[in-house]
Parts: sequence; structure tokens; C-alpha cells
Amino acid sequence: MPAESPVPFTTTLHVRDHCLCLHMQRAARALARLFDEALRPLGLTNQQFSLLMSLNRPEPPPIGPVASLLGMDRTTLTAALKPLERRGLVAISPGDKDRRSRLLAITPEGLALLAEAVPIWQRTHDTVDARLTEIEPAKLRQALIAVS
Repeated sequence: MPAESPVPFTTTLHVRDHCLCLHMQRAARALARLFDEALRPLGLTNQQFSLLMSLNRPEPPPIGPVASLLGMDRTTLTAALKPLERRGLVAISPGDKDRRSRLLAITPEGLALLAEAVPIWQRTHDTVDARLTEIEPAKLRQALIAVS
């Protein structure tokens, strides 16, 4: 028989029912699986889609701002870029002013794949929005931005 826990089981139930972090993680994992499945025919994950989308801008950004936008550290972003770079979807080059910095650019192949992915993302996103009957999706996004 296990020793009596100094944390009562009622506390476990309270945390299960009230922990924002737990519920955010569960929701994030469920959404990630949904978008991963939708984007799978293109050979993309939802993380890769977000990464490619973050590079869809007029000028190639340095790693730091992209990592910040995606809520990643630079090392994780660098690892996430490698498969996209191998596929020819992203190009990494030295900075113009500081050769130690790295600029990230989406390639024409990456843009073409992103153009194919956007309608899939939109349909999947519309499905998720339709499920949100208790809260307006815009209000949920605002709340998530406030937390992040």
C-alpha cells in the first residue's frame, strides 16, 4: 500500500479542473495534431507552416525576431529550419552588416508550397472556429495573446 501523500487527492482534482497551463497545453496539442494531419499531404507540419509563413515578408529577417515571433529559442528555431533548408524551402545566408548573423528567406519553392498550404490552413481554421460555440474566436485569440 502506498504511503499517504502530503498532497490530498482533492488538490489533484482541483489542479486538473483549474490549471490554465494544463488546459492550454492540451488544447495546443489537439490543435497541432489537427493541423499536422491537414497539412500532411504537403509534407508539412503546423510548425513548419508557421515558420514558412513567418518568413513571408518583403525582406529576409534575422533569426532572433523570427524566434521571438514563434515563441522559440534560437537553437530550437535553427533545428526546425534544417529540414526546410534541406527541402529547398528556406535559404539561410549571412547578414549584410554583420556576417555572424543569419538571415532567413523563403525560397520560390517555399512560396509555392506556402500558397498550396494556405487554403488547407484556412479550411482547417474555419472548422476550429466553428467548434468554438461558447466564445468568439477573436476574443479567444486576444486572451491567448495576452497570456503569451
